[in-house]
Amino acid sequence: MRTLPGVPGLINEEDLATVRERSRIEDVVGSYVTLRPGGGGALVGLCPFHDEKTPSFRVTPARGFYYCFGCNVGGDVIGFVQAINNCNFVEAVEFLADRVGVQLRYTDGGGGVRVEPGLRSRILEANRLAAEFFADQLTSPDAVAGRQFLSERGFDRDAAEHFGVGFAPMGGRELAKHLRAHKFTDDELVKASLIRDGGWDYFQARLIWPIRDAGRSVLGFGARRLFDDDRMPAKYINTRETPVYKKSHVLYGLDLARQNIAKKNQAVIVEGYTDVMAAHVAGVDTAVASCGTAFGDDHARLLSRLIGSTDALNGEVIFTFDGDAAGQAAALKVFSGDQHFISQTYVAIEPTGLDPCDLRIQHGDAAVRELVGRREPLYRYVMASTIAGFDLDRVDGRLGALRAAAPLVSSVRDSSLVNGYIHELAKMLGAEVDEVRREVARAGRRRLPAAHQERHQPPAPEPAHPDEPSLLGLPMPNPRDRGLEVERGTLRLMLRAPEVFASGWNEVGADDFTHPTYRAIFTAIADAGVPGGDWPQPVVATEADPTVSAVVAALTTEPLLRPASPGYAAEYVAKLRLLSVARTIAELKSKLQRTNPVDDQPRYNRMFATLLELERQRRELNEIAAGPAS
Repeated sequence: MRTLPGVPGLINEEDLATVRERSRIEDVVGSYVTLRPGGGGALVGLCPFHDEKTPSFRVTPARGFYYCFGCNVGGDVIGFVQAINNCNFVEAVEFLADRVGVQLRYTDGGGGVRVEPGLRSRILEANRLAAEFFADQLTSPDAVAGRQFLSERGFDRDAAEHFGVGFAPMGGRELAKHLRAHKFTDDELVKASLIRDGGWDYFQARLIWPIRDAGRSVLGFGARRLFDDDRMPAKYINTRETPVYKKSHVLYGLDLARQNIAKKNQAVIVEGYTDVMAAHVAGVDTAVASCGTAFGDDHARLLSRLIGSTDALNGEVIFTFDGDAAGQAAALKVFSGDQHFISQTYVAIEPTGLDPCDLRIQHGDAAVRELVGRREPLYRYVMASTIAGFDLDRVDGRLGALRAAAPLVSSVRDSSLVNGYIHELAKMLGAEVDEVRREVARAGRRRLPAAHQERHQPPAPEPAHPDEPSLLGLPMPNPRDRGLEVERGTLRLMLRAPEVFASGWNEVGADDFTHPTYRAIFTAIADAGVPGGDWPQPVVATEADPTVSAVVAALTTEPLLRPASPGYAAEYVAKLRLLSVARTIAELKSKLQRTNPVDDQPRYNRMFATLLELERQRRELNEIAAGPAS
């Protein structure tokens, strides 16, 4: 059974298998991507996860996988729903179950179903109709105040339509009446947070913004007060938590910014709906905002998935903060969660305290672009804010500032920047560079708070053939790494033609694979059992890591170099084991060189005998790997 940490209940394995069987990947993907025949039984289209003009996105219906050769994202139908809707495994299964009419059973200690079958799809449809209703109401006579609000903030009718802005009528029952006419029950509408108990509309006499996911499904709404006699005291209210709306998992504007974020490797975080609108209208089309809650770890992970699918190491996440104490506190909070980003984090500070919307009103579109252009590294901003709390005219104040700021410098993940930051910190403090360097080194050796542990790990040496950016799991292997082509080719054959291998996969073992992702894929293959008609789906089901799913999808779409046969499998296995034997021989020879044959003769003789046996195995494997003589 499958579940996730923090998610109550386990999905029954039979139900999960039924969902996989009924959810044909070409139908699900086809609802988001225009697919055309691509030869060899595959379908091709433009990737929905990055901007491209030539199709590199490939769907293989016979095997149930998709893969993009442009951004290295891939997986099965459940993985696609996770990626396109920015949801977790359980939510993706529930989405597909609603789509294909499967009633999921859960085991959670008390039994029972958590959400009625079909409720999610009903809520999404009700939200879609509600968004259309609100948008139509913006042109009504009662919505003058809403139109005036938008006009005063520099947004015309085209901008309102682009963002789907609407108006909730004053009467308080119009939306409920409209949706009942579409056969929705009050119970469904209450659970969707569209009406309240008693039949009153949840949103009344307010300006409305639809909050959509990356696939443009309407998950919920945000609403701003327009009238002084509004019975709700809060200036902004949002949809309550529902089966489809979880405020810690959604970002306003993501539907419009998603492709630009992936294309530009940049996300700009602003604070409100009008700020998102102002940024996009001004040309900053990567802007998003959290909805009714502070930007949190789940939001960071969501953005990291989007940026990580292209070029995470060069990506930027830029936060816009006011220059006051609240802005500094917000920056420190973001810094404490910075380990959730695989991109570089920056802040863009407007000293006058204007938010992007007001900045655009007073100074025009260029000022908003300049605000983002003036970004500075988050580490640098936090460092300056930290120093500001000390009296630098006193010796003890400078020492305290140095000890407070040194851990920040030592935590910078880009080691090439550390030396420059040391000089910068020394200049800020009026201290000697060597003194700052020593304190930064000491800070790096001290035990760090848990929130900073990951950032303070020493950088790993760069491999000769660098891996691709990770999908927040195991590292993505470089498919062009010639040093790993035998490992990749062996797995490709196992996934595409398992029938040509003997039982036990010709005695291949996990230790024959040097790359951690390839090793994990082989382990999943070995754990998946006897290959059947749904192969290689059980491999993905066995291993939940997103990188494994993506690489499996890629391997199932890559062509074999020649027709599969038992002889071909034997050659590949021989080449793979030949590399393992060669590594063992090299290690053994190194040990022999360090062993004195006189002082430690028994051990030396044992190792020498083992070396002779390994050399014999190498000769045999070489013959098999060479293939039959022509």
